[in-house]
Amino acid sequence: MRVWRGDASGGDFVDYRVDAEEGEVVLDVLHRIQAQQANDLAIRWNCKAGKCGSCSAEVNGLPRLTCMTRMSTFEPGEDITVNPMRTFPIVKDLVTDVQFNYEMAKRVPPFRPQRRDPDGKYRLQQEDIERVQEFHKCIECFLCQDVCHVIRDHPENAEHFAGPRLFIRYAELEMHPLDTNDRSLLVQEKMGLGYCNITKCCTEVCPESIHITDNAIIPMKERVITKKYDPVTRLREKMRKRRLQLQAEGALPERTKLRRARALADTVRDGGSTGTGTD
Repeated sequence: MRVWRGDASGGDFVDYRVDAEEGEVVLDVLHRIQAQQANDLAIRWNCKAGKCGSCSAEVNGLPRLTCMTRMSTFEPGEDITVNPMRTFPIVKDLVTDVQFNYEMAKRVPPFRPQRRDPDGKYRLQQEDIERVQEFHKCIECFLCQDVCHVIRDHPENAEHFAGPRLFIRYAELEMHPLDTNDRSLLVQEKMGLGYCNITKCCTEVCPESIHITDNAIIPMKERVITKKYDPVTRLREKMRKRRLQLQAEGALPERTKLRRARALADTVRDGGSTGTGTD
């Protein structure tokens, strides 16, 4: 196994000859190297169950979780190379500095729920919940960020490109039926959504099989185009913002209050088919 050794100042691959037992994964072999041949080998890991996202690296050039990459997937005697994620600054050996992702996360406007219904509850459609449930599976391994060519090949874009992981977060909030914050233009103008050319490389490396491109990025692009260029949508958006402002001030027109009261009464009479819940 060839393992990259070094730090921010430079480094190179070092060859280690080590046995692998049946059922082992790449992380097991790295631990054996660390225990028997290179005690100072730096590796980031935690759960060893594919749920913490800590052990991300590039195995034979492909971004992968080392704890989920079985040795049996390689041919007997095949040379295996393991190097740190190329997109992020190197700390030491296989450990990289992923602080960039957390800094980008701080820029995401928070969830801002609408007012409760008159009975003090929130009501959601089940299909709305199912739409965003997939995004909650993200383990923040940042393999999608690593493989994305926008910052992998052009690091100068990093300051203005949130990346696939954060696009999932934006989509999750934008698609939430109770959220009143509007982030679509922010994603386009400040977070670099337009840089993505939907090659789906992020989807291919996701260990949780999240359809990042199809279910998050493309819908976000469609929302941006609609809001920026569709005149009917732009008018409706202005009316929506005005209504939210009046709602926040407690100054909704009487006819709007009556319409909402009738809708609530119909829902309760029908047995609450839209579903109920409280936070």
